[in-house]
Amino acid sequence: MKDRVLSGMRPTGKLHLGNLYGALDNWIKLQDKDYERFYFVADWHALTTGFNESKDIPDNTIEMVADWLSFGLDPDKDTIFVQSLVKEHAELFLLLSMVTPVGWLERVPSYKDQIAQLGKSKTSNYGFLGYPVLMAADIIIYKAAHIPVGIDQVAHLEFTRELVRHFNASVNKDVFVEPKPLLTEVPKILGLDGRKMSKSYDNAIYLSDTEEETNKKLRTMFTDPRRKRKTDPGVAEECGIFMLHKIFTEKEKQQEIKSACANAEIGCVECKKLLSENLNSTLAPIRQKRAELLKSKDTIKDILTDGSLKAQEAAKNTLNEVKDAIFSTKRIG
Repeated sequence: MKDRVLSGMRPTGKLHLGNLYGALDNWIKLQDKDYERFYFVADWHALTTGFNESKDIPDNTIEMVADWLSFGLDPDKDTIFVQSLVKEHAELFLLLSMVTPVGWLERVPSYKDQIAQLGKSKTSNYGFLGYPVLMAADIIIYKAAHIPVGIDQVAHLEFTRELVRHFNASVNKDVFVEPKPLLTEVPKILGLDGRKMSKSYDNAIYLSDTEEETNKKLRTMFTDPRRKRKTDPGVAEECGIFMLHKIFTEKEKQQEIKSACANAEIGCVECKKLLSENLNSTLAPIRQKRAELLKSKDTIKDILTDGSLKAQEAAKNTLNEVKDAIFSTKRIG
C-alpha cells in the first residue's frame, strides 16, 4: 500500500491568498508524488469555536471546495471528503478519549493562546478541550504516514504521535503508525495592513474577489514604512507587496524590482500596478473555473459524496482493527 498523506481545512468561508499559497499550493504539488492522498472539510472542527455559526457551514463548504477545485485539486487523483460524512471519525475520537490524559490536552501549545484570543465564551466547551484528540483521530484512522505542515506546526502533530504511542502501549499492539511531518515551504504572505493575512483581521485578498476588487485592495496595501516618498530607498524583503511579487512575478523581474526599490528607482504605486497585472493574470483562469463550478453546485456535492464513501471504506477497516485490539471477546454486530 502506498504511504498516505492527509490534511484538511475548516469551512470558515472563502479562501484568501494566504490559504491558497500557504497550504493548498502544497497539496497540488503532492499530486506528482507517489502517495495516496486524503483531503477533508473539517466541519466538526469548525464547531469547536463556532457552534453558533453552524448554519453557515454548508455554504462555506461549497465555497471552500470550489476554491480547492478551481485551484487545481483533482478528485480523480485525490480523495476529497467531508469529515462529518465519515462517522468513524467520531467513534475513534470517543475511543481515543478513553485513554487520553486530561493534562495532555491542557498542555497543548495553542490551548491557552486560543482562550486568550477567542475568550472563554467560545472555548469553555469540552469539544474545544478535546479537539486535539479529534484531530488525531482524523489522521490515524487513515493510517496517514505523512502530514504536510509548515515548520511552525510540527509541535501540534507531536500530540498525535504521542497519543499513538500511548494507545499502542495500552492495547499492547501496534495498531497505528506515528505520522511524520511532511515539511513544506510556506511563503510569508502579509495582509493589507501589514499583519499576517487573515479573514479575522479583515485584511485579505480572496480568490473570489473580482479583478476590480483586487486592484482596489492592493492600492491600499501597506508597503515598506521607510518609503514615505518615492525618493526614499526601501527594503523589498520587508514589504508585503514584494512578498506577493515573489509568487506572481517572474524571478528575473523580481530582482529588478528589488534593486529598483533599494535605489528608489521605482515608486510604490508603480510597483503595486505591476503586481496587480501579474496577480490578476494568474488568477483569471482560476476565477473563471470557480464561477463555472458554482453554477452547478451539485457537481461539488457529488464529488464530496463520492469521496466520503471512499474515505469511509478506509476508515472502517482501521476502526475494526481498533475494536479488535480493545475488546478481547468477540464483538457483537
